[in-house]
Amino acid sequence: MLIMGIDPGTATTGYAFVREDDSGAPRAVAYGVISTPPELPMPSRLQRIYTEIKRLIAEHQPTEAAIEEMFFGRNVTAAITVAQGRGVVLLALADAALRIREYKPAQVKQTVAGLGNADKKQVQAMVKTLLNLDRIPKPDDAADALAIAITALQSSRWEHLVQE
Repeated sequence: MLIMGIDPGTATTGYAFVREDDSGAPRAVAYGVISTPPELPMPSRLQRIYTEIKRLIAEHQPTEAAIEEMFFGRNVTAAITVAQGRGVVLLALADAALRIREYKPAQVKQTVAGLGNADKKQVQAMVKTLLNLDRIPKPDDAADALAIAITALQSSRWEHLVQE
């Protein structure tokens, strides 16, 4: 099973591909970000995100995808732009007929760091440890996408245990 994790945005969308190795430990296959320049009109930025997500799916052939649910803060304008990016990512995932898992930020923090209110540094340190990486993944959006993929992998394990 190869899971694609996505931390959506319009300026930067984090992506990651994680699978279990032969011992059952999670391993990063690939991760990074899709960046769009702020001077591009929003429709062009969204198109770039959609096109890149489709390309990554075709390249890596994930079996499932996981994406962070929206967190609404006080900045409505920022929430709207993140929602636009999330929408085109969901469309690309649906076009690929992938099962899509959605997680609240607190669920991801709880799964990866053991605390639903863990800070970013704690989550990033645990991502590094869980995936046996040499260093904390950069930028933050890529580390977040890895955490989302790890959460989906863990959820999948629990589902398989319950079904057995």
